[in-house]
Amino acid sequence: MAAYSTRGVHGQVVQSLGARIVGGAVPEGATLDVRALGEELDVSLTVMRESLKVLAGKGLVDARQKRGTFVRERRHWNLLDADVIRWRVEGGGGGELMRDLADVRSIIEPAAARRAALHRTDADLEALEAALDSMRRAQGDSADAAEADAAFHRALLAATGNEMLTRMDLFLEPGLRERDRLVHAHAAAGDPVPSHRAVLDAVRDGDPVRAELAMLDLLAKAVEDVDRLTGRSAAPTDSRPSGRAR
Repeated sequence: MAAYSTRGVHGQVVQSLGARIVGGAVPEGATLDVRALGEELDVSLTVMRESLKVLAGKGLVDARQKRGTFVRERRHWNLLDADVIRWRVEGGGGGELMRDLADVRSIIEPAAARRAALHRTDADLEALEAALDSMRRAQGDSADAAEADAAFHRALLAATGNEMLTRMDLFLEPGLRERDRLVHAHAAAGDPVPSHRAVLDAVRDGDPVRAELAMLDLLAKAVEDVDRLTGRSAAPTDSRPSGRAR
């Protein structure tokens, strides 16, 4: 999912203002002096207005008669937007975001792996194997590794045979890509292939319990990798179902 802020002068303005808002430099409720900001950033009012439309689409700003353009409360922000996620990380909110992502993944992905083991097709297995091969080849290339990782989890959701679960990639992938960008850029991160291979093998064997537990192990390793690289200690994000062996 390409970030808007990579696109030309409009993207530079979106990047600058968005990062200030999400990072807290421009507080919630603050009224923006659009003309002054345009002069500061050396862009026309037309560029400012178009850029503010983009930020409005992300839920960050709004405009009202007599009040002007202002920063909306955080509860209105699209926290799943790829740019907003990146700005949170750049603004020092990466630890909280990664903990939230780990919690959400611990709810969705073990259940998805369990269902995938019951409903996967030969085409699903081929897609998972191809993503794992790409992950193996991408060792040392953080961008390719992140793309391969995202492709694997996208294929796993598709293997559930549930259209709504399949589209959960739109929900999970922006945060997952930011997490992978952080982890795969560091040599200290562990090899992700074995944990993903364990999930694929269980799905291929049609073993739903093993697939679920393998995904829980994968997610636990993902949390450990982020904690090791950020120096933070996240709270546990899952508990194993009682009565099941590790």
